[in-house]
Amino acid sequence: MSEIEHNTGPQDTGGAAQPRAGGLKKTVVMVGMMGAGKTAVGRALAERLGVRFLDSDVEIEKAANMSIAEIFERHGESFFRDRERQVIARLLDEECGILSTGGGAFLSAQNRALISDRGVSVWLRADIEVLWNRVRHKDTRPLLRTADPRATLQEIYDARVPLYSKADLAVTSDGQVSIPAMVDRVITALETRPDVLERQQ
Repeated sequence: MSEIEHNTGPQDTGGAAQPRAGGLKKTVVMVGMMGAGKTAVGRALAERLGVRFLDSDVEIEKAANMSIAEIFERHGESFFRDRERQVIARLLDEECGILSTGGGAFLSAQNRALISDRGVSVWLRADIEVLWNRVRHKDTRPLLRTADPRATLQEIYDARVPLYSKADLAVTSDGQVSIPAMVDRVITALETRPDVLERQQ
């Protein structure tokens, strides 16, 4: 994994950054924990680069005609993971863009191989306190419907971080900057991969 540190990177532009046209050669797959910002940052990144944005969870819900929570409840996690793998493979075969994935998608070795072969993975790396602050008031996370959701989140975090660290690129999501500034960070990381994004002058 190539890791990009940003202590001296782009400053928060407050949304003033200008859109960039084209230049994306591979689909960028956003990976990381629930609450890391994959959807919000991914959507803004797609807008900045002028490419399409897709969310694998949304595509799964469309195909199944039910919510992720309902899929888990009715069919179980194994069924969901099978559908998730199929959807990710299909989306990677289509026009390149920005793809946000569910928190568990990158745990699958098969998914990691697919993503590495056909796109590039970007891990939005957030610490446990940032994640907890973002998900604690939401009831849409099936895996956190436990007696102690904070402890459950910690268990999931501890189990998943070693696998997220296998991502092609890592960008810190520290909860301290705006979404446009997070997009700046991701673009800086992507520009280290000329096979993925042409450096913009």
